[in-house]
Amino acid sequence: MATRFFGQFQHTLDEKGRLILPAEFRKALEDGAFVGPFPGGCLVIYTSERFDEVSEDITQSAKDGGTEEGVNAARSFFSSVQQVTPDRQGRILIAPRLRESAHLERDVIVTGQQNRIELWAPERWEPVEERGQAELARRPSWGM
Repeated sequence: MATRFFGQFQHTLDEKGRLILPAEFRKALEDGAFVGPFPGGCLVIYTSERFDEVSEDITQSAKDGGTEEGVNAARSFFSSVQQVTPDRQGRILIAPRLRESAHLERDVIVTGQQNRIELWAPERWEPVEERGQAELARRPSWGM
């Protein structure tokens, strides 16, 4: 059964750029994970298993399409990703270039997104959450 991540948590980066993962997420990531940029201006954390699936999709798309754009997208993705393993306190070190790309300074919103975890700067997360809540309100059949 695939690991699922849900919930929203406010955490902070320490002076070395380490983030304490929510306790609910630690077990699934204890053997390692992958952090990288994600569309919308946040960072994503994948379990090793999910990263393998995403990597295969990207690699296959680059091969199948055979376009320079597809190959460059794969290059960009793989060169941007960082492998991490939480320490005993459940912290991961996020590389400076990744923190900069997502505008993470001190406060970080950690959100579970079913098959991945997203890391957001609060000022970037707030409008995303507002738009999402508005869309949920338009869809009462979703049970929210």
